[in-house]
Amino acid sequence: MHAIGIDIGGTKIAGAVVDELGGIVRSDRVPTPAGDAASLETAVVEMIEGLRAGEEIGAVGVAAAGFVDAAQSTLYYAPNIDWRNEPLREKLEARVGGTVVVDNDANAAGWAEFRFGAGRLVSDMVMLTIGTGVGGAIVANDRLFRGGFGAGAELGHLRVVPDGLACGCGQRGCIEQYGSGRALLRMAGEIADAGGIGQALARARAEHGELDGAIVGGLIAEGDPGAVAALRQLGHWLGEAAASLSAVLDPQRFVFGGGVAIAGDLLLDPIRESYLEHLPARGYHPEPDFVVAELQNDAGVVGAADLARVWVAEHA
Repeated sequence: MHAIGIDIGGTKIAGAVVDELGGIVRSDRVPTPAGDAASLETAVVEMIEGLRAGEEIGAVGVAAAGFVDAAQSTLYYAPNIDWRNEPLREKLEARVGGTVVVDNDANAAGWAEFRFGAGRLVSDMVMLTIGTGVGGAIVANDRLFRGGFGAGAELGHLRVVPDGLACGCGQRGCIEQYGSGRALLRMAGEIADAGGIGQALARARAEHGELDGAIVGGLIAEGDPGAVAALRQLGHWLGEAAASLSAVLDPQRFVFGGGVAIAGDLLLDPIRESYLEHLPARGYHPEPDFVVAELQNDAGVVGAADLARVWVAEHA
C-alpha cells in the first residue's frame, strides 16, 4: 500500500507519497510557517490532503524534531516548534481521517536508510546525522529502538568531553558540540585564526564576512589543507563517539548522513582511525562498516511513510 510521509523541518515541510519499496510517487514541499503551532498544523493537514488526492493511502507518517512518546502519538517536546505534550496524532487524525503515526525525524531517516538505503542487509545499525546538530537512530535486531518512554537514541547528547563545551540541552561536552556542522565551522575558524594551513580559510572569511557550510565544503572538495584538517578533527570526535556506542550496541554498520557526509572517505577515514583508537578490546571481535547515507534529503519522508505502514501492519 502507498503511504504518505511528512518531514517537518525548521525551514521547510517536505511530503511525499511513498510506495512499499521506498520509491517516491509524488512529492511536495512548502516553507515552514513562521507563525504559531496552529499554522504549522494547518500546513501539514493541507499537504496531506493535497498528496492523497486521487491516491489510495493506507497511513500517514509525520516526522518532527523532538521527543515523541513510545505510542508514536504525542510530542513531549519540540525544540524548534512551540509544541509541549502536543497530542499531534489525535489532532491530525481528527482533521484528515485515517491513521496518522508520529515519530522523531532522526528515527525516520535512520529507518529509511535501514530499510531502503545504506543499512540494507544488516540487522543492527547506528545512524548519525551530521547537520546543525547531531541526530541519531538505532536499529537493533531489525527493530527501531525508541527506549522505554520513546525518547531514546538522542545520540547527539552522548557526552565525549567531561566539562566540555556547553550544549543547548543544558549539559556540557556532548558530541553535538564536536561532531556537528556547527562544530566544523568553529574548528575551521580556529584553523583560520592560526594562519599556516588556514590561510585559504582566512581569505574566504575575509571575503564573505564569515565561514559557512558551502564555503568550507567547497574548500574540502578542493583539498584545501586547512579545511580538510577541520574535517579530520570532526571525524576524530565522531569516531570516539562511535567507539563508545559500539561498546554498548555492537552494530554491524555505522551510517553517516547530513550535508557533511558528502565528503565521503575524507570524513570516514578519520572516523575509522579514531574508532579503532578508542575501541575497547580492539582486535578481539568483528568490526562494523562505516558508510555514507544513500537517501539524503528523501530519508525523512520515506522513513516516516514506512514507519506508518509498519504501524498499520502491526496493529491490524
